[in-house]
Amino acid sequence: MSTDSLCQPFDIVSPSIVVESELTDFDADQRLLAMSGVSLVMFTSVGCASCRFAREVLPGFALAVDRLCWIDAGNNGGLVERYQVFHLPALFVVRDGEFFGALHTRLAAAALNAAVTQALGRIAEELP
Repeated sequence: MSTDSLCQPFDIVSPSIVVESELTDFDADQRLLAMSGVSLVMFTSVGCASCRFAREVLPGFALAVDRLCWIDAGNNGGLVERYQVFHLPALFVVRDGEFFGALHTRLAAAALNAAVTQALGRIAEELP
């Protein structure tokens, strides 16, 4: 990182070890169908303390996923309704455009990896 007063955003390196994407009502379906590999889809909100914790720590975890997909629940009511999100953060697994359901686990690397592995053993469905 540059130490001069002209520090530009490209000087800042993200601590994330996985790819991160922001999805919206307008592009989520198209992008999830087009993405190959395992995506951990997370609904969050700025007013949720657990969501802020997830946004801060999950990118640094060694997760068994190819990407983290973030959805702001407050701005994307259509997705919240379709995925039947009742609490935040809400986590779902999608692999190669197929839906493997919700994860109900702690926000810890080992627990998340175990839950993702278990979810991928389920029968895949179409995206909600």
